[in-house]
Amino acid sequence: MSEIRSAADEGLASCHLCGKVSPVADEHCPRCGSRLHLRKPHSLERTWSFLIAAMAFYLPANLLPIMNVAGLGGNSRDTIMSGVINFWKKGDFLVAGIIFSASIMIPILKMIALIWLCLAAKGFATASPKNLARLYHVTELVGRWSMVDVFVVAVLVCLVQMGIISTVTPGPAILSFALVVVLTMFSAMSFDPRLFWDRHEKDAAGGSPATP
Repeated sequence: MSEIRSAADEGLASCHLCGKVSPVADEHCPRCGSRLHLRKPHSLERTWSFLIAAMAFYLPANLLPIMNVAGLGGNSRDTIMSGVINFWKKGDFLVAGIIFSASIMIPILKMIALIWLCLAAKGFATASPKNLARLYHVTELVGRWSMVDVFVVAVLVCLVQMGIISTVTPGPAILSFALVVVLTMFSAMSFDPRLFWDRHEKDAAGGSPATP
């Protein structure tokens, strides 16, 4: 049986912008003019940079108030978790569950998944390349839904401006939380899942693969 060769072995690269496969020696895509790379340049370094920044913003996003409500009944400053608890006490279990899942669980799980993927790409964790690729695509897909808290606050600010009766304003945590979501999205976009297969081929061959 003949050896299965990859596109990288043949010197072919897929344009990251339009998807056209061209010889990497051309340096630029003949269709859209983008620069060609066999792998995303500095993929792991950029992924780690965005990920560490997201982890740094995650603490103020959860510790600082995300929403300030001023009304006849007094003022309240709610963090994400206190908002979840308040919804739960009022019997709004569905809303509490959605906010807890999208605003607390998903960002944590996404950051843990990205850490695992980076370690696997460097050979510090063992797993099937297919399973790692599936995990990457799931992580990239669900990450954008963790912006739900920002949307909720934005809607409330627009709809609950009732003069002296009640006023809703975004809290300082809203910016940190938005940065967490954006930075984790950039981190996932910077990661190159083809690194799993490079690592798999290297381990199978017992040596170093050709450098892309």
